[in-house]
Amino acid sequence: MNRTAQVPTVLQKSEQTFVRTRTLPQSYFVSPEIFAREQAGIFSKRWLLVGHQSQLERSGDFFLATIMGESVIVTRDQKSQVRGFYNVCRHRGTRLKEDACGHATAIQCPYHAWTYGLDGRLVGAPHMDDVPGFDKADYPLHPVNLELWEGFIFVNVAEAGPLTSILSPKRERRNEQPADDEARLRSETTARQRSGDFVSLERWFAPLKGKFSHWNMSILRPAKRIEYDVRANWKLMFENYSECYHCPGVHPQLQKVSPYDSAENDLAEGPFLGGFMKINPGKSLSMSGNACALLIEHDHPPSPGYGAAGGQEHDKESTQRVFYYSIFPNMLLSLHPEYVMVHQLWPQSPERTLIVCDWLFHPDAARAGQAVYNPDDAIEFWDMTNKQDWHVCELSQQGIASRAYEPGPYSSRESIPAAWDEYYLRIMK
Repeated sequence: MNRTAQVPTVLQKSEQTFVRTRTLPQSYFVSPEIFAREQAGIFSKRWLLVGHQSQLERSGDFFLATIMGESVIVTRDQKSQVRGFYNVCRHRGTRLKEDACGHATAIQCPYHAWTYGLDGRLVGAPHMDDVPGFDKADYPLHPVNLELWEGFIFVNVAEAGPLTSILSPKRERRNEQPADDEARLRSETTARQRSGDFVSLERWFAPLKGKFSHWNMSILRPAKRIEYDVRANWKLMFENYSECYHCPGVHPQLQKVSPYDSAENDLAEGPFLGGFMKINPGKSLSMSGNACALLIEHDHPPSPGYGAAGGQEHDKESTQRVFYYSIFPNMLLSLHPEYVMVHQLWPQSPERTLIVCDWLFHPDAARAGQAVYNPDDAIEFWDMTNKQDWHVCELSQQGIASRAYEPGPYSSRESIPAAWDEYYLRIMK
């Protein structure tokens, strides 16, 4: 993300500019048919967050991800490249890995011991040398599309088509693309994805190029992961995350340190939505209300031209804002002064969603000692806040399932949920 003093002009929608819209109809939250369309048209064709590269510290580290019922092995190979493969042996289809995560110098099938390198090559196949025409080079693991963005690992199980090569010549020119073209990029990418064309991750995130660079998210280290099984439709979590209209009643602890009416949005349409909220001076989003770690940007000097006053202003702003962004279709990214919190959303049914929440800190934070580093202070705060959110989402799901439900009007403080619904409906056409 750009330094807070360099955030583009805010595009906050006021009551005068807000266009009145209504919530989605009931069927979008309860219908098995619509859920199947979402799985086929969204989750099987788009880039999905599966983890962070810090989960793979060494060559041979791996973890499993389940996408559309498919098990995928995500690993770091001998050359330190992160790769993804279907968890299926090329011999007789046996599941290769059962453990959710671990370390291995090779990938060996538990059935007939076919063995694969960490780059997917078949390197051992007992008693196959005497099979006429057999060549190990013909039987590598089937790869999945895997790319990294700011240290986060994304997988796309769609078939990569000719669009990948079509986009390649444009990559050099994209670095010089003016900010005015960001809306056009979003529109083009949306149109291509809606039509079923494969879009590279670089192209997908092109509108955000450089926006998060000062957070150095690629070097952050994990402190904790908590999984939540929520009895609510996945869209309710996105809508809930995108507004703080509910905060005074649902999050009294959060409201004490971050006023609900302080939101300003700098991404207000398309697949990337959100902005920042203010944090009261001297406070932090933690149980104690105090800072729980070194600032993520502690090792970044002010940019040239800031001057002493500019640097002081940046330092002040960097500790008094928390940024919240939703990234379609399964990532919620929360950037705090001392840590990053990220949610993965995995729809299980029209009325059930698995949510994986990770907390990431600067690698220097733990070395600073307990007097400065207390991650549990933030984790306990957000575990409490998460559960408050999931509870009201479950109440929403229960009410929406009623025959009495009908779409209600969004308020002027719900422009981002309305924008999210608008983009979702465009994708679903």
